Amino acid sequence: MPSGSPQSGAGRVIGGRYLLLNRLGAGAMGHVWLAHDRRLACEVALKEIVFRDPVEATEERAARVARARAEARHAAGLRGHPHVVTVHDVLEHEGLPWIVMEYVAGALDLRDLVLRRGPLAPAECARIGLAVLDALTAGHERGVMHRDVKPANILLAPDRTGTPYVRVLLTDYGISVQPDTGETRYTLTSALVGTPGYLAPERATGGPPTPAADLFSLGCTLYFAVEGCGPFERDTHLAEVTAVVLEEPRPPERAGALEPLLDVILAKDPALRISAAGAAAALAAIVAPQSPPRPGVDLGSQPSWERSEARTETSHRTAADGFGPASGRGNRGGAPTAAESAAGTPAHSGPPVPPSASYGRDVLGGPAAPGFGPPLTLRERHPRRSQVLRALAACGLGLVLALGGVWYATAHRPDDGSAKPYGDAIALARPLRDGDCVVADWPGDPFQGGTPRLSVAPGCAEKSPDGQVMAVVTNASADEAHTRGPTECEQRTQEVRERLADVRSFAVVPTPAGFEAAGRRTACLVLGAHGPVYGPLGDHRRPGMTFVDTANMQKRDCLDAPSLRLARLVSCTGSHDQQVLGFTRLSPDITLTEAKSLSDAACARDVPPREYGYDPSRYEAASWTGNGAWTSGTHLVVCTVRRQNGGTMGVDEP
Repeated sequence: MPSGSPQSGAGRVIGGRYLLLNRLGAGAMGHVWLAHDRRLACEVALKEIVFRDPVEATEERAARVARARAEARHAAGLRGHPHVVTVHDVLEHEGLPWIVMEYVAGALDLRDLVLRRGPLAPAECARIGLAVLDALTAGHERGVMHRDVKPANILLAPDRTGTPYVRVLLTDYGISVQPDTGETRYTLTSALVGTPGYLAPERATGGPPTPAADLFSLGCTLYFAVEGCGPFERDTHLAEVTAVVLEEPRPPERAGALEPLLDVILAKDPALRISAAGAAAALAAIVAPQSPPRPGVDLGSQPSWERSEARTETSHRTAADGFGPASGRGNRGGAPTAAESAAGTPAHSGPPVPPSASYGRDVLGGPAAPGFGPPLTLRERHPRRSQVLRALAACGLGLVLALGGVWYATAHRPDDGSAKPYGDAIALARPLRDGDCVVADWPGDPFQGGTPRLSVAPGCAEKSPDGQVMAVVTNASADEAHTRGPTECEQRTQEVRERLADVRSFAVVPTPAGFEAAGRRTACLVLGAHGPVYGPLGDHRRPGMTFVDTANMQKRDCLDAPSLRLARLVSCTGSHDQQVLGFTRLSPDITLTEAKSLSDAACARDVPPREYGYDPSRYEAASWTGNGAWTSGTHLVVCTVRRQNGGTMGVDEP
């Protein structure tokens, strides 16, 4: 056994809190364990740092522990970021450092995925790169460099629906959550330099870590993902480092739309390397190519009353607000062009044409503006009273028709969605508020690219709501809402989503025209992934609430269960009958009636209370089944723990 390495095995409790369940893997840096946090009743990953050399154990122990603490402190500053594996804590147990991290179930790193399935498509590489870049930028803004971006440090995990490889997570800010892959690492005075073949040239020659160096490593990673090999891959590590410094990357063969970005992100000179913002824009364009912008409406093609109205509206807005037409409305205001403004010439010279002029010609068929028609005779200059009356009547009729035309054009003008905060697809007339429950009417399969039509369910009781607004995020502009809103919503809803069995995040982003009407805010929804949630979620629930289905039961909920068919939410600080530990899924061929007799055994097998610190001689597994899980086809069961004698549980439980 290596010196300084204590006995390790399932069943040990580390730091008086973390129960080791099974070993996930081992490498040169140590062992990685799946563990149960007995205090928070959740699974975590524990990395055990071991010393394989007695001399190293004596001389390097203090430096190794200090370095682990510093790295964990940096990584913990990114806690909650949707694309960073969270580091919770660093502790010492029997003289060795242990690192406590988020456990990512079902994850596969990018290196293994490419080795198993072959190179990825450019658009998929761009999606992954965009997520990793977002994580790196968040660290750079805090002054934290990753220093070891590579395929093995990018995890691809299933989302809440079980779809594989959807979540993208960056690991190892000097601390790998995965077992070491065997790739050599170089250290200079206890500072991690990186992995051969993925180092930036300036780092390989001893330069300091910088954001530009992380970008170079990201470029190497994207090259590997799309080509199936690294840009500087050689037979030996020394040859790889030499190639990074002195040689150009191999010309890519499969990169397609990604090739121009790879060319500028792998520049040897960091001053010539593309910036993070430029790389983000390039990746986003590959993920979601933008259609050409619609040309502005030609002012001359509009009816004369719209031209006059638009010029007046635009001039008022420009004078009051100091800017041109509102974003997203097009150039219907007829504002002067930049050249016209510079020259001091209005877009149209002369007075605006009155509405009656247009309709006098188009509707009545005769001249309606002065200066048209033959010269008036002497008799016509002195008309009789009847002629005057007829002329007045004609003018009145023309005015009525003109006003009618204005009304018709206004009433039947195509709706641009400006009255709706989120546009015509969402169709809400008012902005969503924190706590609003909603019903979502999807045009096709939920979350498959379409936009749902939303309606608010008052009191979270009507129509079995599909989800709830869990947060609202204020944005500086409509563009910021579009680019940052979904990511911010992922962050703001992460905690509640992790405690539910089958939900997803959905950002309701205001349209440019409805940005102000939305209160300049993006609404962050949590929606059932395959069906309704049947009631409020998270902190919007109140003690004493009766569950009508299992869909909104959460991990660590404490329940009062006076009968087998009734469960109420109660505070865990008082007495309760059961506590929710997790979820399991039954076979698709099991009916709901059969599930009610089989679910307890399934929970005892898949979510055993002993793994959460409960003494098996005093506690037993219990379960709840709901109609919603069978209607949606998920067959999810809520697993709980209870006392074997049927007694109540209290605050002294594990």
